[in-house]
Amino acid sequence: MTTPIRLVAISGGAWRPSRTLVLVEAIVAELGSLLAVEPHIIELGEIARPLGAALTRQELPAEVERQLREIEGADLLLVASPVYRGSYPGHLKHLFDLLDIDALVDTPVLLAATGGSERHALVLDHQLRPLLSFLQALTLPIGVYASEADFVDYKVASETLRQRIRLAAERAAPLFDAQRLRKTA
Repeated sequence: MTTPIRLVAISGGAWRPSRTLVLVEAIVAELGSLLAVEPHIIELGEIARPLGAALTRQELPAEVERQLREIEGADLLLVASPVYRGSYPGHLKHLFDLLDIDALVDTPVLLAATGGSERHALVLDHQLRPLLSFLQALTLPIGVYASEADFVDYKVASETLRQRIRLAAERAAPLFDAQRLRKTA
């Protein structure tokens, strides 16, 4: 019996409905079709206010602390962010600021983002990848970016996006499975 991979997915948006959350759910489902996963989705909007009120981790309420521990204990991390004015939201950065500095060392991370147009696609490589690399996480080479045009009524409507999700999951699955095997050895 294979122990499920602890997949923690962060949807970095603050609003509902959320294209970022829809993208997260689609990627989690695709990964789940390839690997035995135990998914846990964190919606930043649900913890943004208490998170933003805390200057240190000691000031966090128990629920937010629990979410940080979920992130720190992930076998596989999916970080998805909406693009606001060319970057990820400040609350998402604050969430990572409060993590233990060594918690994500060697943790595989799949990056994803949503934005109004294709011109924001570089947020994956110019904003999110450096943040996770600083934390010594293993950011995977393929990320998933979706623009507003890829969705209709907050559902994935683009076959091209579906193919990008499938490709990212197919390329990521063997790496995540290898990481899980190393951790249990």
